Amino acid sequence: MTGRYYGEFEPGETIDHARRRTVSEADNQRFCDLTMNAQPLHLDAAFAAETTFGERIVNGLYTLSLAVALTIPETTDGTIVANLGYDAVEHPNPVFHGDTIRARSTVTDKRETSDGDRGIVTMHVEAFAIRDRDRENDRLVCEFDRTVLSKKRPDDDE
Repeated sequence: MTGRYYGEFEPGETIDHARRRTVSEADNQRFCDLTMNAQPLHLDAAFAAETTFGERIVNGLYTLSLAVALTIPETTDGTIVANLGYDAVEHPNPVFHGDTIRARSTVTDKRETSDGDRGIVTMHVEAFAIRDRDRENDRLVCEFDRTVLSKKRPDDDE
C-alpha cells in the first residue's frame, strides 16, 4: 500500500505522479470495444483524416480513466473507501496514439465525515501529453476534480 490516509493530505499541496503511460492504438481500440463506442473519430483512419484533427484521437473516457489510474499510487492505493465523484471534466486537447501521458494532482479540499471516522478529500487532477523533459511544453489533455472517501489511520485523532 502506497496511498495516503486522510490526515496525510494537505490542501494546496501538488503531487507530480511518477507513473506515466504511452497510449497505443491497441489501448484505444480495446477500450472502444469494451465500452461499445463505435465513434469513427476513434476507430476509422480515413474518417478521422478528414476532421480537424487529421487523424484518429483517443477516446476521452479512456484518457480520464488513465489519468485516475496514474494518480492512485501516491494518493489512494489501499486507503480509499470509495470514489465519490468526478466533476468539471474537461478535455482541452486531444490525445493521439503514441502520446505519453503524465498526471499531477493538487489537493483542493478536505473535511471529516459527520461521524468523524473517515475523511473526504478533493483533488484537482491534470493529465498532460509529454512534449519534452522539462515539461514546459507539455499539452494539457484532461482535467477534473476527483472526490474520494478516505480512511483515517487507526491511531489518527485528526
